[in-house]
Amino acid sequence: MELPLAKRIDKILTIHGDERNDPYYWMNERENPETIAYLEAENQYCKEFLSPTEEFQKKLYEEMVGRIAQTDMSVPVKENGYWYFHRFETGKEYPIYCRKKDTLENKEEIILNVNELAAGKEFCQVSTISISPNNQWMAYAVDFLSRRIYTIHFKNLATNEVLNFTIDNCSGSLVWANDNATVFYTTKDETLRPNMVWRNNIFMDQITPSLVFEEKDETFYCGITKSKSKEVIFITSESTVSSEVQYIFANHPFSEFKIIEPRKRDLEYCVAHFNNNFYIITNHLAQNFRLMVCEINQTSIEHWKEVIPHRSDIFLEDVDLFKNFMVLSERINGIVNLRVKYWDDSKDFYINFHEDAYLAYLSNNPEFDTETIRLGFTSLKVPNSIYDYNVASQEFTLLKQQEVVGGYEAENYISHRKYAIAADGTSIPISIIHHKDSVLDGKAPLLLYGYGSYGHSMDPIFSSVRLSLLDRGFVFAIAHIRGGQEMGRKWYEDGKLLQKMNTFTDFIACGEYLISNNFTSSNNLCAMGGSAGGLLIGAVINFRPDLWKAVIASVPFVDVLTTMLDDTIPLTTGEYDEWGNPNDINFYNYMKIYSPYDNVEAKSYPSIFINTGFHDSQVQYWEPAKWVAKLRYLKTDQNPLLFYTNMSAGHGGASGRFEQYKEVAMEYAFLLSQVGHNIE
Repeated sequence: MELPLAKRIDKILTIHGDERNDPYYWMNERENPETIAYLEAENQYCKEFLSPTEEFQKKLYEEMVGRIAQTDMSVPVKENGYWYFHRFETGKEYPIYCRKKDTLENKEEIILNVNELAAGKEFCQVSTISISPNNQWMAYAVDFLSRRIYTIHFKNLATNEVLNFTIDNCSGSLVWANDNATVFYTTKDETLRPNMVWRNNIFMDQITPSLVFEEKDETFYCGITKSKSKEVIFITSESTVSSEVQYIFANHPFSEFKIIEPRKRDLEYCVAHFNNNFYIITNHLAQNFRLMVCEINQTSIEHWKEVIPHRSDIFLEDVDLFKNFMVLSERINGIVNLRVKYWDDSKDFYINFHEDAYLAYLSNNPEFDTETIRLGFTSLKVPNSIYDYNVASQEFTLLKQQEVVGGYEAENYISHRKYAIAADGTSIPISIIHHKDSVLDGKAPLLLYGYGSYGHSMDPIFSSVRLSLLDRGFVFAIAHIRGGQEMGRKWYEDGKLLQKMNTFTDFIACGEYLISNNFTSSNNLCAMGGSAGGLLIGAVINFRPDLWKAVIASVPFVDVLTTMLDDTIPLTTGEYDEWGNPNDINFYNYMKIYSPYDNVEAKSYPSIFINTGFHDSQVQYWEPAKWVAKLRYLKTDQNPLLFYTNMSAGHGGASGRFEQYKEVAMEYAFLLSQVGHNIE
């Protein structure tokens, strides 16, 4: 097999008196035939290298999809007189959205069959299904390219007629005003930033929508939502560190939006509506956030009154409001706890799930007047489970647990919660699971997963796909590193901007802990991350290439400096408060220390598998392509370096229920082959 070595054309990039040569800059040219030829050559090399595993990949794929129920149905949710659900049919890749009027015994009405939309398409994703208040009209947003640019369609559910009128270049979100005719939606600018909110009466002025708000600050993006009460429509503008919310009443769609509290740097807040009040979760004088309330006619910050105070050891993530009580989502010691608090203070308690490490979450709860809430629960060992929970009796009713076809016994697996000690002495949680028959003598293969950015918490959740590794002796671990938000807001703050190195050193410390405590060895330690987690993988193999046997980097953000210096690329300006703005020399110098592409050296690297999507709107395909080319040119080892580009997919990979697992099977086959597993 001939290595697909890319041509080098010197491209000198200069800023702050510093010069960088980017010889693969030419790959940014999406329409350049040489770019396409290089990507296809890498795909061919990847296919040829993995050809001995083709039958094994098929076996893995059949295992994965074989655990998924072919015919499946979501738990129905009642809203505005109808029960809504989606179901899957045998052999079909996409859901069928349905509803039943009044009771579940009534006749099913199919409102959208996504399989029909996807016919003949390489990619299909429906982002939004929104029903008008009178239940007659449905709006749905669909993307056929995988660039997260959606077209909104409208369907008359009484006649099944789809209007010829469509709305293009949308972010996918849409809400109805209460007149059953006026819709609000967001569109994107050339960098794919949602920046405009429009109003349109779909029967009267389809040709001339009205612009109601334009977000001109390039570091902010905007969105449109409707309150659970159905009485208020919100426009939310958000950056990494600030937010601003405007509102109108849904009964008066042509009124002017009013700002609740003007944006200020480092002030974040989100708003819910209940009776004549706005309930506000905010970080105002509260690093871990607190809950405030104000009257609708007095919304400025001086009128906010405290409902739930700030606590240094509890991070307030969310609140859902009901007629008699509220339910708070509070993260304590890295785990989400659900707290029920009655308005009259007669009851205030946490829902007990009788587990140490898990994810509990509020599911879909559109009804206000109820004593029963819908919630979800999962852990590394327990498949995702949907419950109705009666807050008065504190009793659970299991509605559905994710089916693992072929049988699954949770007692066959063992989970752990361990702590590594970081370079600065901080304890870093690690969630671990393995089969009970796996011997932890330092010889077991282990896959360490990490993300560590944007305050996104990596919770310990179940995966039926992961069983294909666990049942072959792999240990699986999640490193809850800084840059996430598992341990509170400070956990996030300590892993961003000029403290970003903590993310990488935390992950390395977790790897070292797992080796020193006999979970694995450096000859069997593998690592995986995607997007910003791909940056993590790129950084740690530069810093400690000796620690890892094999790594997988999915849609990796690795060309940090060049991307963050190009404000024409999607997301760049909105990311300054996450990574820093390299136009500032202090951030430039710091980012240059860890940027994976800029730190590739002539040395030995572990076995590497990298994948991307040609239409990726989040991390452009050329970042991993350039990284692979530079690694091929400089690395001194003979370990495999494989690069696969899905030419019809974007950031989330292939669409469809089962198609995505072909790429997962490829990744797993790569990992298992690298740790010496028999792939015959």
